[in-house]
Amino acid sequence: MNSRLLSIIRKEFIHILRDPRTLAIMFVIPIVQLILLGYAATTDIRRLNTAVYDADRTMQSRQLIEAYRASDYFRITYNVNSEREIAELLDRGDARAGIIIPAGYGDNLAKGKTAQVAFLIDGSDPAVANTAFAASQSVGQAHNIQILQRRLGVDVTQLGGIEIRPRVWYNPELRSSNYMIPAVMGMILQFLTTLFTALAIVREREQGTIEQLVVTPIKAWELVVGKVVPYIGIAFFDLLEVLFLGVLLFDVPIRGSIPLLLALALLFLLTTLGMGLFVSSAARTQQEAMFLAFLTVLPSIFLAGFFFPIEAMPAWLQAISYFVPLRYMLIIFRGIILKGVGLPTLMESVLALAILGALIFTAASLRFRKSLE
Repeated sequence: MNSRLLSIIRKEFIHILRDPRTLAIMFVIPIVQLILLGYAATTDIRRLNTAVYDADRTMQSRQLIEAYRASDYFRITYNVNSEREIAELLDRGDARAGIIIPAGYGDNLAKGKTAQVAFLIDGSDPAVANTAFAASQSVGQAHNIQILQRRLGVDVTQLGGIEIRPRVWYNPELRSSNYMIPAVMGMILQFLTTLFTALAIVREREQGTIEQLVVTPIKAWELVVGKVVPYIGIAFFDLLEVLFLGVLLFDVPIRGSIPLLLALALLFLLTTLGMGLFVSSAARTQQEAMFLAFLTVLPSIFLAGFFFPIEAMPAWLQAISYFVPLRYMLIIFRGIILKGVGLPTLMESVLALAILGALIFTAASLRFRKSLE
């Protein structure tokens, strides 16, 4: 290896070592990817939030509930007093499944008759719904065998048992496109506005034109708004484009209000634009801005329930996901498009998104203004 090549290699190492931000990003990204892919990227569906309406309230019904609780597939999170409450929990996405045990369940078992149990499943996520569908039947069959084993000696024709009847809501065909298209819309909004807002401002700084804008009579907030408004328009165009193509090419049903969807998407843009401003105030070059933007987008995708259900993640990752705005936007998009729910049902997610958006955008604007001074 000649001396010139060694000199170039040495020079490049010196450049890397003198740029601690880029160096940190290069080492942090693999660690973040490893943690997210190792913990969040799991296809093992466990501990799904489940609501139970026990209209029978007998020892037999309690044994059935315990069988589902012990299976590790379902976490009995809600005990409700009506079928309507289960429907509301499924609409909001608070529960992924619902068990309805009718009155007379215990009497039917005692008489050797078939006792039917309704099992409702949120089909907006096909991967979760398929697992819940299979688990609901397997747990019911296992419990049914236990019941029948206690009746040894009884004529087979007189054996009743349990009949679990699963029913998938919102996406009965379990089509993955119905689940993915609303998620893609949320990802596009975050990716485009965060990345291109950051790049546009850093480009001005790299070219030296940001200083020319600062010395003009224009105010700091006018500069911020002027830089981000074009990207709001682009993001909305892309949002409508994906929505149109989703309906045209993939037959995604839109059951809710499109004006409500667009209004709440504008609320979500507060957070994504704030992230873009944060990145622009921290990055010195466009390349660095791109790395930082990816560093913010990547965790959001994994922790928001984009690919994998949040319930299947470790508890500490679930806690972190509450601070990810995309989590609430995906609930809103899937709720409006697939479930056709309105603002009252989505109020918890809307309030969380509004609070996070206001905090992130305000803090980012103050930091960006300070970086101009």
